[in-house]
Amino acid sequence: MNNPNLGNILALKEYSKVNLQSEVESASPHRLILMLIDGALSRLLQAKGHIRSNAISQKGEDISIAISIIGGLRDSLDHEKGDSIATNLDNLYEYMTRRLLEANIKNDVARLDEVHGLLLEIKTAWVGITEKPDTQAKSQNRIEPAA
Repeated sequence: MNNPNLGNILALKEYSKVNLQSEVESASPHRLILMLIDGALSRLLQAKGHIRSNAISQKGEDISIAISIIGGLRDSLDHEKGDSIATNLDNLYEYMTRRLLEANIKNDVARLDEVHGLLLEIKTAWVGITEKPDTQAKSQNRIEPAA
């Protein structure tokens, strides 16, 4: 039996891949970091759902991908320019990786939630860093109304 929706689903997945590739190719380094964080957050939410539905192999895959993404975030740290901030983030990413390994072994949603919360805090800080220059540029380029 053919499923007419299957073609639509496959087309949507292919479009999503092309769209993501296009976004990555044109993204700034700051945007790439946000995309990585968002990817890890998404995988953690999926893993949480898989734990609850007892889909153990999918849970393991999503946690592994989240760990890989966090590894990419660690690799992107510039310890020369970042000094203590880079060191602290490196330690935090290492901690998150350990917690995710534990969550995977123990099917522990609380550990996933903990790492999710930590990543959200990093994302919030990162968004704050990237928004400030844009806000300043907009205010400097603002056209004042004639008096």
